[in-house]
Amino acid sequence: MKIAALSCSYNRIKITSRFLKSIVNQEMPDGHSMDIYLLDDNSPDGTGDYVELHFPTVHLERGSGSLFWAGGMRTLWKRIMDKQKYDFYLLLNDDVVLKPGAIKELIAAHSLSNHNENIIMGTVLDTSGKFITYGGLKLTNRLTGNAVFLRPDATQLQACEIGNANIMLVDKGAVNRIGILSEQYTHGIADYDYTLTGVKNGVKVWVAPGYYGYCDNDHMMTWLPHGTPLKKRVEYLYSPKGLGYKQFLRYTWAHFPLSLPIIFVKLWVKTLFPVLYDKYKKEELYTKKHYVNN
Repeated sequence: MKIAALSCSYNRIKITSRFLKSIVNQEMPDGHSMDIYLLDDNSPDGTGDYVELHFPTVHLERGSGSLFWAGGMRTLWKRIMDKQKYDFYLLLNDDVVLKPGAIKELIAAHSLSNHNENIIMGTVLDTSGKFITYGGLKLTNRLTGNAVFLRPDATQLQACEIGNANIMLVDKGAVNRIGILSEQYTHGIADYDYTLTGVKNGVKVWVAPGYYGYCDNDHMMTWLPHGTPLKKRVEYLYSPKGLGYKQFLRYTWAHFPLSLPIIFVKLWVKTLFPVLYDKYKKEELYTKKHYVNN
């Protein structure tokens, strides 16, 4: 059984290096092999050259410098599939540090499913190990798309609908069914769309038992504060690395169409009246963390 590990990098050489160190030394399950692929999107800091020199077992691909996350992962995934087919595609963020044995445990988790088309999320903790930062989410409201992280069970898979591709294992059955990340998304949202699309098409989406790595969440605030000039706030609204206005509305229309008017209003309130979010929402970011033991 062959695994392709996919990740992208851009201009954070130390973080990318830390990630690669955590994956190149992973132990493989019996009967499995893994090829590691990294697409460096023309990093000004020389990440690509550094990886070629210090990580010779990593297959380096080069990007144009304007691919962003979803574009980079999609480009890499296509290039890999053009060369050869794999039994598993392991999507990873380059700011994750994998725990020893993480990939072996993910493959073991996959064996718990009796389905042929699966997407499996490995839950990620912050560097303190106290709370969940990324993983699989269960919808709490199917009309609005509100969802909460699932705390992994110790031994069993748990079904979910939405997942972060910080650590996401996709088997060939799922790829044959729904393809790869959608062309509709430039940066974020693509992983949420992918898992929701999978569920709609009969793919099983799971949270694997246990925890698989560490990665701090540096995107907790989804708006720019009141003191930011209006021009910058509007730019942030439309930016792929900001609110991704048009693509977020597209995502909402595709999966939660009844909530489209509400989302439209929220995006503009964040942009035009961020003082409301500064006052009423900022506190929630730090009081509603998804702690491991509560």
